[in-house]
Amino acid sequence: MRGIPASPEVLHADATGEVETGEDRVLVLRRIHVRFDLRAATAEREIAERVHRIFADHCPVYRSITPAVGITTELMFAK
Repeated sequence: MRGIPASPEVLHADATGEVETGEDRVLVLRRIHVRFDLRAATAEREIAERVHRIFADHCPVYRSITPAVGITTELMFAK
């Protein structure tokens, strides 16, 4: 099976973080939302959606900072 390349021309991600004042008035990162924009053929979209559903379980960054920081993601298909 052929994979979907992750070059900058094919996959782009934007991350937005939300910071709140924590204990002792120190700013703390509480939430991160990542939007992935992927250029993929129609036949590849089902695979991309399946990978998107499970990738967090295998992502070292996600696993390192949750549950202290809430992380959400969305996958959009670029035109």
